[in-house]
Amino acid sequence: MADIRGTYELGPGDGRVLVKTGREGLAARAGHDLTMEISWWSARVTVPDPSDLATATVTAELDLGSLTVREGTGGAKPLSDRDRKDIQNQARKILGDPAKATFTSAKVIPATGASNGAIEGTLTMHGTTQPLRLQVTSAAPGRFRGGATVRQSDFGITPYSGFFGTLKLKNEVAVEFEVNIKDFQNGSG
Repeated sequence: MADIRGTYELGPGDGRVLVKTGREGLAARAGHDLTMEISWWSARVTVPDPSDLATATVTAELDLGSLTVREGTGGAKPLSDRDRKDIQNQARKILGDPAKATFTSAKVIPATGASNGAIEGTLTMHGTTQPLRLQVTSAAPGRFRGGATVRQSDFGITPYSGFFGTLKLKNEVAVEFEVNIKDFQNGSG
């Protein structure tokens, strides 16, 4: 096993962070389920003891102002470029300025056998801090995927509502990530 001890700095060149939304309400068929990407983010993974991955720490900072609509499924018509721009502007209004989120791990739970790992910590967004548990899988050394469900109202955010309240964004949004820590597999962090 390679010595993976060290600190690994990550950013958009190392993976993706996606936010997936759903819709509800009487006019839900008119809206879209969205996949948005947080284009600007950074993370730091520190592994002090490679024989005990539970000692690792993870921090991340996400620029929510960089949310970019990548896909919209469903809806009465396909998303236009104008729709995408309107959605991004609406998200910025809802999230405020500066629209940042930070995650700080409190506990890393390494994968064992057939069970996946997890990272427990806190997410701070919109001036509120809440506990968050990221479920994590690793397809190969240094390649990690994971995610969590975030309830907007837990952070004082009122989900988007349009058409006089007949089209609503679901309160729960899925946050997913996929990263490749290039030097993790050979231990040159």
